[in-house]
Amino acid sequence: MLSKESFVEIQVLHRQGMSIKEIARELGVSRNTVRKYLRLPCTYPSYQQRGARPSKLDSFKAYLDERMKSADPKRIPVPVLYQEIKEQGYQGKLRILNTYIAQAYPRNKVQEPLVRFETAPGQQMQVDFTTIRRGARALKAFVAILGYSRAAYVHFFTDERSESWITGLIGAFEYFGGVCREVLFDNAKCIVIERNVYGEGLHRWHPDLLGLSKQYGFKPKACKPYRAQTKGKVERFNRYLKDNYVMTLSSRLKSSQLELDVETANAQIGSWLHRTANARQHQTTGAVPSVLLEDERHEWIPLPCDHHLPASRHKGPHLPLPVESIQHPLSQYDAILWGACP
Repeated sequence: MLSKESFVEIQVLHRQGMSIKEIARELGVSRNTVRKYLRLPCTYPSYQQRGARPSKLDSFKAYLDERMKSADPKRIPVPVLYQEIKEQGYQGKLRILNTYIAQAYPRNKVQEPLVRFETAPGQQMQVDFTTIRRGARALKAFVAILGYSRAAYVHFFTDERSESWITGLIGAFEYFGGVCREVLFDNAKCIVIERNVYGEGLHRWHPDLLGLSKQYGFKPKACKPYRAQTKGKVERFNRYLKDNYVMTLSSRLKSSQLELDVETANAQIGSWLHRTANARQHQTTGAVPSVLLEDERHEWIPLPCDHHLPASRHKGPHLPLPVESIQHPLSQYDAILWGACP
């Protein structure tokens, strides 16, 4: 019998003009099933509930309960129990026994304690791309967070190609004024070409990233798949960025019938970072990121003498804004945001 949702969907698709063959293909059922449910009135058929059917396991449940209780707090493996009752005449399947034990004696799921991975000053920078808006007018943010101080850097792009990653990294190093010993990445395909290709933890990186790593002296590191908490610092900041900067700026622009774009987002992010994000008391550390940043600077690798954006990055229609655009003196941001005199 189909679920109520499937029954309603058949009726809806039929009213939308789909043929029986098309509905059957869409829902993965036979055409006869579709015809059957279309002939029914437009209310879901009710069926009398059948009584519980006897199980081949019923006569062995008392024995199983006694065995499980006697083994408490340990749990006897189901295959062991299966072999024991099979010797006593049980003729059912292992699946039936598995279902009964799982329902009657569920395992207490122990939630793993949240472990915060704190790093020493100058040790790690976490980077990520977060999507603000999709579609033809896409808006994405490259975010970098220093593991020790929690100081943040943000630069907006229309894409997250490898060129944008490189531009964002250089911008972060220049903004902070130095380089951490390692940079933690997500598993973006344009950066991590192939995982573990040379052994456990030894990945094939994008050649431009390797060149940047050599030039600036940092070690690229990829977080483990499906372990978002590994780069939890930058993940949490992504939410903070959207709620406190993007939403506020978007609403101000919307009142003037304007849409937030890359140029506007980059023009005002520097002031927000300086006045708000890096000047607040951080919820986890209890300290102000810009204050801890001063301690962290003493541990950084100095910027290379020839640090600059590669020439190839300045070509093409999707050129990101220069990194310097978010590093103007605070007086210039005041003039832009609040109409102050220069």
